[in-house]
Amino acid sequence: MVEAFAVASGKGGTGKTTSTLALGMALAADHDVTVVDADTGMANLLFHAGLDDVEVTLHDLLVEETGTHVSEATYDRFGMSVVPCGTSLAAFEAADPARLRDVVADLAGDTDVLLLDSPAALGSKSAVLPVVLADRVVVVLQPTVPALSDGLKVQEYARSYGTETAGVLFNRVHDDAGIDRIVDRASEYFGGETLATVPDSDVVRAARRAGEPLLAHAPESVPAAAYREAAARIDVRAGDEGDVADRFRSAVVPDTP
Repeated sequence: MVEAFAVASGKGGTGKTTSTLALGMALAADHDVTVVDADTGMANLLFHAGLDDVEVTLHDLLVEETGTHVSEATYDRFGMSVVPCGTSLAAFEAADPARLRDVVADLAGDTDVLLLDSPAALGSKSAVLPVVLADRVVVVLQPTVPALSDGLKVQEYARSYGTETAGVLFNRVHDDAGIDRIVDRASEYFGGETLATVPDSDVVRAARRAGEPLLAHAPESVPAAAYREAAARIDVRAGDEGDVADRFRSAVVPDTP
C-alpha cells in the first residue's frame, strides 16, 4: 500500500530538496519511505544524500535501451530507499520523462510512502509529471506574497489532474515578522494546512556541504524539529497497491501548461 507525494514549489531556491529528504527521514520513523529525485534536468538530491559517486541513477531508468532495473538505481540511505537522478546533460536529453510512470509503478509495491522531489517550474513534461502522478502535493514556499502566487499555480495545476494538497511548508523563514499574516493568507487559498515554518539556519547549509540530510546531520536542531512537526501533520493514507500501480502506468503525460 502506497501514497505518493510530490514535493513541489513554484520557483527554485525554496529548499525543496532539503525538505524532501527531511520529510522522508521523519516519515521513515513509522513508514517504509522511498525518495525519488524527479528533477531530471536540475537534479541535486544526490549531493544532499551523499550519492554523488553512484553510477546508476534515474536517468538510466528513463532510457528504454539500457534495460536497467529500478533496483539498480535504488540505494539504502538514512533509513530510506533513495533513487537519485544524475546531472549529465547528455543523459537528460536521452531520457524519456514519460517513463517515470513505470519507475514509480515499479517502486509502489515495496514502499508505504513515495516522495517525488519535483522540478521547480511547470514548463515541461518532465516538470509537471511528478505532480500529476502524486496523490497529494506538499507545496514548499518562502514566506512572501509572490511565493504564494507561484505556489497557487502549482496547486491549480495539480488539482486539474486530481492531485490534492497535503499542505504548505514555509521554508527559509528569516524571522517571525509578518509570517503570521502570510500563513493566514495561505490558509485561505491552499488545501491542507500549514505543516510547519522552518527557520533559515546555517545548520541547513552545513548539512548540504556535508552531503547529509538535515535530520542526519543535526537531528536536534530547530529546523529538524520543524520538519518532524510537518511530517507528523501529514496523515499518510493507505491505498491499494495494485490499483495505485495501474494508475501510475496509465497516467496521461500532460502537455506543458
